[in-house]
Amino acid sequence: MSIIEIKDLTKYYYLGRKKIVVGLESVSFNVEEGEIYGILGPNGSGKTTCLKLMLGILFPTSGEISILGKDQFDIQTKKNIGFLPENPYYYDYLTGPELLKFYGKLYDLPEKVINERIEKLLYLVKLHDAKKLALRHYSKGMLERIGIAASLINDPKILILDEPTTGLDPIGCIETRDLLLQLKKEGKTILLSSHFLSEVEKVCDRIAIFHRGHLLAQGNLKELIQKYNADGLEDLFVKTIEEFDRKGEKL
Repeated sequence: MSIIEIKDLTKYYYLGRKKIVVGLESVSFNVEEGEIYGILGPNGSGKTTCLKLMLGILFPTSGEISILGKDQFDIQTKKNIGFLPENPYYYDYLTGPELLKFYGKLYDLPEKVINERIEKLLYLVKLHDAKKLALRHYSKGMLERIGIAASLINDPKILILDEPTTGLDPIGCIETRDLLLQLKKEGKTILLSSHFLSEVEKVCDRIAIFHRGHLLAQGNLKELIQKYNADGLEDLFVKTIEEFDRKGEKL
């Protein structure tokens, strides 16, 4: 069952009187419940624009977004979404539990529920032993994991992650990957934006490749590799982008 449906989504940025920058151009795809869906593309491809449109942070020029059967601006829908931006800012004098409590109060959760979830989430992201440590002393990997915990404080059905492995060392990447697979087992639907192809290949059920605001290819990874006669995800990625640039039009 589709939990997210995107239809002909377009976003133009108007700079000055006549200059128009294409953020997204007629993008359509759907995300099934319980899957990890990867949005791939080089920097400036439209990945973050797409996520911000889905979150209601940006307004589309045209097109439709349906999340849990309602549009992206519905308040009840927003309560079922967790979001981790690419470069989140945290008050670094807070501890992990204090940060999670802050986010819990933003959702107006009862004190008892917040405390119960804090304990569970700290164990889930393997930060329980660091609960007295201020965030300024966290490593990059620890900050990424507490960010994922914060995005889960409202127990969302959908988790949207924008470049969750950026800047992580190999161990941090492995820890984040294992966490995403664990969340999938728990029934979360995960929308993952990334340009780290090796990580995407290991966790995603289906993918979509973006370039210059266009959706070039989407579907099951193995089927796409076969369709484009590629040697792997990296080769598939390069082939779709090179073909688009060569034709100068959407595939």
